[in-house]
Amino acid sequence: MNYLAHIFLSGADGRVQVGNFIGDAVKGSAYKNYPPPIARGILLHRAIDDYTDNHAAVRTAVRMLRPRFGRYAGALLDIYFDYLLASHFGEFSRVPLKRYTRRFYWAMIRNRRYLPDRIRRFMWHFISTNRLGKYASAEGIRESVGIMARYGRMRISADEAVAWLLAHEGELWAVFRPFFDELQTVCRECEAQNRTP
Repeated sequence: MNYLAHIFLSGADGRVQVGNFIGDAVKGSAYKNYPPPIARGILLHRAIDDYTDNHAAVRTAVRMLRPRFGRYAGALLDIYFDYLLASHFGEFSRVPLKRYTRRFYWAMIRNRRYLPDRIRRFMWHFISTNRLGKYASAEGIRESVGIMARYGRMRISADEAVAWLLAHEGELWAVFRPFFDELQTVCRECEAQNRTP
């Protein structure tokens, strides 16, 4: 899962969303240094990654991408899943994507003192370019892959990545929709457990 999916799976609490958003940057038991709602978001992030990485449908989708994109298949699938969520956002949320992303950006700003340095450095660019909202379009995906390619995290052509997505969108949606419905249930159960004293 990529940024938008992690945030969406956090429920309505902006602090839990921020914790989930920073989850990759918080290692080991360092989550205990954060306020409880943010710590719950960090733990939820880990649970989502573990569940996703071990799910048969996700592994099948990664195998679809691997012949063309090799070791970047998993990272690219995360971005594709954000595209599918963003471009069908009305099927998952009564709140329009534009309003939803603005609420999260405000949550980031209000909780910026808890953001790890690496995330704080790109926060204003992330917000000003509406990175989350751009996942809803093929051009936004092209930009995201291009950014990752520029910083050396993904050595693939953004044009090829978008062309593959558009050619296989129906197949990916057939994997994503039932998997994401299932994952939402898992996240609600996980968050309920984490809330229990």
